[in-house]
Amino acid sequence: MARTRPTIADMRAMKGKKQFTMLRVETLEEAEAAERAGIDIVSIPGELLLNPQYRDAAPSLFSMPGLNFYDVGTTDDFLRWAFPLYRAGADALYCSGSFETVKRLADESMPVIGHVGLIPSKRTWTGGYRAVGKTLESALMIMDHIRKLEAAGAFGAEIEVVPGAIAAEIAKRTPLFLLSMGAGTGCDAQYLFATDVLGTNRGHIPRHAKVYRNFAAEYDRLQQERIAAFTEFATDVATGAYPEPQHLVEADKDVLDQFIAAIDKR
Repeated sequence: MARTRPTIADMRAMKGKKQFTMLRVETLEEAEAAERAGIDIVSIPGELLLNPQYRDAAPSLFSMPGLNFYDVGTTDDFLRWAFPLYRAGADALYCSGSFETVKRLADESMPVIGHVGLIPSKRTWTGGYRAVGKTLESALMIMDHIRKLEAAGAFGAEIEVVPGAIAAEIAKRTPLFLLSMGAGTGCDAQYLFATDVLGTNRGHIPRHAKVYRNFAAEYDRLQQERIAAFTEFATDVATGAYPEPQHLVEADKDVLDQFIAAIDKR
């Protein structure tokens, strides 16, 4: 039986009853793989959602376009960015902008996902790429941010690199749908980047990431095969081994003779 795409009401009704799965995907192929694998939620670039082929590839994925606030701009810029995506079928919109920006989007009836804990685009405020919520002060700060997102009308929040026990207590006390990136199973969804899952990330692998495949090694192998194939082609050209008769179109002998006679008279 074909899956149907969940609505906001569906997801709210399932809060605390199911662990949803979530991936950040960047390509149509990754989105199709997520669909066929039964993933529930994806974060995607806006341009992917605008691709006419997207919903054919991923009809049941709850799809959330997202950009860092500095890539979008001010509140008015966020509104201009959001409306075409919502019209194109975005199920929610990620917003790491101000609480006022979240409120403006929510006031237009757009489901908004905020961000608390480690927010990479704002990491300077919490000490860089490190866990947030390990001290009483920072744990209370996260709770305060959650309350502000509630007041702004957000539907949910990504909660990143927060101690699992802290995140679980927050989840019990908020109606927000919490997307855990390294914040434990007390939240409502488990979120990883496809680049980590597939092993294409050649840089730092976050503590919370789990690598399921080694695509980087396969890409390296394919690159060596690419170089080898190009080298063989160049050698064939140099030695005359390419092209062979089967690669060419034969000329009719009568036409060739007439052609030669015609051009020789000129």
